[in-house]
Amino acid sequence: MEEKLSRAVSDAGCSIRRGHPATDAGHGFLASQREGMDAFADIDPEAPVIIAIAAWQYSHHVVPGLLLHKGPILTVANWQGKWPGLVGMLNLNGSLTAMGRDYSTLWSETFDDDFFREGLRTWLETGHLEHDLSHVRAFHPSWAESGLRETAARIAGDLKRNKAILGVFDEGCMGMMNAMIPDHLLAPLGLFKERLSQSALYHETQQVDPAHAEAALEWLEDRGMTFHFGSDPETELTREQVIEQLRLYVAAARIADDFGCEAIGIQYQQGLKDLLPASDLAEGLFNNDERPIAPDRNGVPIREGRSIPHFNEVDECAGVDAILTDRVHRALGEPAETTLHDVRWGAEDPTGTVDGFVWVFEISGATPPAHHEGGFAGTESHRQPPMYFRLGGGTVTGVAKSGHLVWSRVYVADGGLHMDIGTGRAVSLPAAESRRRRDSTTPQWPIMHAVLDGQGRDALMARHKANHIQVAYGSDADGARNAALAKACLAAELGMTVHWCGTQPL
Repeated sequence: MEEKLSRAVSDAGCSIRRGHPATDAGHGFLASQREGMDAFADIDPEAPVIIAIAAWQYSHHVVPGLLLHKGPILTVANWQGKWPGLVGMLNLNGSLTAMGRDYSTLWSETFDDDFFREGLRTWLETGHLEHDLSHVRAFHPSWAESGLRETAARIAGDLKRNKAILGVFDEGCMGMMNAMIPDHLLAPLGLFKERLSQSALYHETQQVDPAHAEAALEWLEDRGMTFHFGSDPETELTREQVIEQLRLYVAAARIADDFGCEAIGIQYQQGLKDLLPASDLAEGLFNNDERPIAPDRNGVPIREGRSIPHFNEVDECAGVDAILTDRVHRALGEPAETTLHDVRWGAEDPTGTVDGFVWVFEISGATPPAHHEGGFAGTESHRQPPMYFRLGGGTVTGVAKSGHLVWSRVYVADGGLHMDIGTGRAVSLPAAESRRRRDSTTPQWPIMHAVLDGQGRDALMARHKANHIQVAYGSDADGARNAALAKACLAAELGMTVHWCGTQPL
């Protein structure tokens, strides 16, 4: 990527000076916040700076330097499934937006296409680049029928009167500065954080009787979920790992119950990864209405038959969205299961089965089995890659079923809370193409093939302020439309600035 980017800059009549040397490990990544600060200390504060992103990254490594930098900033991502710089760039863009720092952004698969070359030349000449955002419109509640507006008003009134709690198991997962909402912005919504510790979750997990986990595993296998067990815990999924995951499932439910949390978020990759197998199995189950019993300390099931919305990676913006989604969909009789996904990658369907740009939405395991083809019977669990999780643990993976979607993203910008929202479809691709896409990303993780109404690749990339996107199904096209309109009305009632993206729902 660096070679191609340097060539494109040279062809535009400029040259690149590397802001920091390759490390003794042989790579050119900034591997800590300190490294990022040290790199910016030697950069002319007025110089134009390009942040080149070729994989997932921790935004807080470079945000401190960028916030104090005076020159123009361009974030640039490659376009690959295996090395998804686009995911890392979207997170950095969202983090800079939340911090109020101006920037320009570009992405490319080859770095010699006209879109990239023209955009790069414009930025080099002017220090600024704007993309076509004509697909984004200010949302007007008048677009929604009176019944949907009334539903939104009732939910907003209840939230402000009775309030709700997000259980946050340590903030700032993987440097996602765009995933933290200041308390003063949450309070007007009737939402508040219960700051919980991962050490408390680890302790509580050790108190759970393994018999409860055994019962949960038997429940899952009885419903057809497949666990790909092996014998080598270093590289394979073992039964012992899954039992520990299901003990964590019970423990997290108990803590949520103790503190009255309507939704919870677990970091998993930080802190717990050296103590327990991954929490993804628990996260996916929490997001499903139908799930194994999680008994409290007296043996009483906790919220039996109802999800406990979980926001993966402690993304508080997704947590707010999950609460609003859960309440709106239940009020309208629409499917309530919801999850975030990474905006992982995407391409046109080479088989011609589906028209338009087809996104790969993929997250490590918080997807509810209700979203998968075949439900639990179509859900599998593979060992998490050892690169991420030394102690293993199983995923909750499957291919998302076809159907109509509501997608959205809550984010911080201009000192307030915003929501982008629209509709789309999860689509079915031929098995070979679906497998190719999974193998091009992380095959152990759940995948959704998605088409967004009224916007393709460049439209979403130009606008989106996060690596994550929230999705939920509607019962049909009208159900998804009504749920999206009602949630947009609810967000507006609560004081968010709401933007409709893509095809207008009129």
